[in-house]
Amino acid sequence: MAIPDFQTLMRPVLEFAASADERSMKETHPAMADHFQLTEEECAQLLPSGRVRLLNNRVAWAVTHLKKAELIEARRRGVYAITEKGRQVLSEAPKRITLSYLMKFHSFRAFRGQNQKDGNGQVSDQASEDKAWDNGRTPEEILGAAWNAIQEGLESEILEQVKRVSPIFFEQLVVDVLVAMGYGGERSGAARSVGKSGDGGIDGIIDEDPLGLDVIYLQAKRWEGVVGRPEIQKFAGALQGRRAKKGVFITTSGFSREAEEYASMIDSRIILVNGHRLAKLMIAHDVGVSPVKKYVIKRLDTDYFSEE
Repeated sequence: MAIPDFQTLMRPVLEFAASADERSMKETHPAMADHFQLTEEECAQLLPSGRVRLLNNRVAWAVTHLKKAELIEARRRGVYAITEKGRQVLSEAPKRITLSYLMKFHSFRAFRGQNQKDGNGQVSDQASEDKAWDNGRTPEEILGAAWNAIQEGLESEILEQVKRVSPIFFEQLVVDVLVAMGYGGERSGAARSVGKSGDGGIDGIIDEDPLGLDVIYLQAKRWEGVVGRPEIQKFAGALQGRRAKKGVFITTSGFSREAEEYASMIDSRIILVNGHRLAKLMIAHDVGVSPVKKYVIKRLDTDYFSEE
């Protein structure tokens, strides 16, 4: 089954807390995975940031909300226990404890704040936030979804722009991306854009290392349709003509399955980069894009407050 949202997790976490004098976060995660019969793949699923497991994040927020409602209490770092109020709730609460249910507790209302209307009678931003939370998404998930939407929009804009540039500019753009990725180090002349007739199917050359001990040959195609196997065969032939073993074929479109299979079978190592991957690389390495605003999410440093 899918990973439950943090509201669905709250009652099972509270029941888990009631079954022992105290519980640790470390043992809560696998307990919830077993309770909901999650697979290893589901347990390994990460937030969009790629750093925190989705299940662990939702369990943490379930615990946080239960603490704010004073249904459980912190004992020490990473350890909590159920309170008398929490035991009473288990006997009278519905099968699914939600944020709406927790609003009956004064301490939780103080934590969440009441939905207010501004002077024009409009619902405040808090209401929008409550709606997102009521749908079971944690703050990290809300931010992650917004970040993904921004990234996808930017990728589309980049691809549209790249398709408008001249072939010579596109060839240089490809070289710029590889240099930004660290190929060739900082040595001047580590990358060369060939881009002239009779180049033998090679659009650019870049040193793989700062000393220039090995080189990578580039082919750049601004295509609308998919790149088929014949084009990859031509590129492979151009590599053989130069006794080269490594190449990167970059296109603004995509590759056919036959082209991908051929590239994986031949002796020469040819990496295929489609338009979407190119856009992602440009964003990741700041080629053709510039930062607008940066948000830093900070986490409590419990080690700082340790007096041991």
